Amino acid sequence: MKYLHLIWANLFRRKVRTILTLLSIAVAFLLFGLLQTVNQAFAGAGDAAAADRLVTSSRFSIVDLLPVSYLDRIRQVPGVRNVAHATWFGGAYQDTPAAFAIFPVVPEDYLDVVPEMKLPAEQMEAWQATRTGAIVGQALADKYGWSIGDRIPVRADIWPLKDGSNAWEFDLVGIYTDPETPANENSLLFRYDFFDEARQFGSGRVGWFSVAVDDPGQADAVAQSIDALFANSESETKTQTERAWAQGFVKQIGDIGLIVTSILGAVFFTLVVLTGNTMAQALRERIPELGILKTLGFRNESVLGFVLAEAVLMLVVGGAIGLGLAWLALQVLKASMSQFGITGMQPDVLLQGLVLMLVTALVVGAIPAIQAMRLKIVDALNA
Repeated sequence: MKYLHLIWANLFRRKVRTILTLLSIAVAFLLFGLLQTVNQAFAGAGDAAAADRLVTSSRFSIVDLLPVSYLDRIRQVPGVRNVAHATWFGGAYQDTPAAFAIFPVVPEDYLDVVPEMKLPAEQMEAWQATRTGAIVGQALADKYGWSIGDRIPVRADIWPLKDGSNAWEFDLVGIYTDPETPANENSLLFRYDFFDEARQFGSGRVGWFSVAVDDPGQADAVAQSIDALFANSESETKTQTERAWAQGFVKQIGDIGLIVTSILGAVFFTLVVLTGNTMAQALRERIPELGILKTLGFRNESVLGFVLAEAVLMLVVGGAIGLGLAWLALQVLKASMSQFGITGMQPDVLLQGLVLMLVTALVVGAIPAIQAMRLKIVDALNA
């Protein structure tokens, strides 16, 4: 550490060049922090899924609806504890696409199959007694400032009312919590019977069935039994674990991991070329000085260490700025992105960023450092 001032002075010999390089590094790690956080959120889709829950949907696509009559037949399959159904509603709130999930469900069935959603008994009774009643998660209520008794208007983009209108309205009668996974508190649930009678088309059909099984170890066998019930029917099914279903739902958007990896690969390839060029220029400018250091008794290994330390310092300073900006951005945005499981930058992203800084520093600093180490005093002083 006693030579830190010397390394710092060498790094800022050309202030404009160094500042521009630091900005490039900061932007690269800003992108890394943001994209890697998004990638983790999508890759972790379904991590909170219960081990004793399956999802039965159309064999071909989630947009293909299934007859609601399947519910009673699934419930009779050995090993099934209970079944509930839900349907994707979509819609818009406050003239923008609703940034939260909206599902019509049967209240008692759905909360039995998804017990992690905690709803006070009196609010459950109010939901069952109110035909247009709906419940929302605590995080969603906090975000929009909703309270029990409010009326929530939603403009449908898939399900018009029978009169041709797209204006649905729900009475907020309950606010549920999910103590273990607060990110799941971003849904609005309303009554299926109201939905089925009010919608213009699709009566008697639902999006998917959530199936609670008695023994998670028998989940595969139960899934096969369910699909066998509807084989060769007009609406064949595909039953899988809730985790697999959630990940498949995300993959309909695209291969997020591949997209993120491709973007970051291009960014860091450019960064290595840019930073490597900066280090090479800095070395050429200081060849006589390196010769003087060796003349004064500094060993080849010490000169090697100086150059590598300069690369490490540049990457760590620029990378720390970039990750810091990414952390701040995610803190600001997490309230609006929590429905996607993004609640801020996780510690492992910071650790990955630090490792990437060090690896990049070694890559860009290795060749200049080796050249400096092998430099002969006579050649350096004559340069």
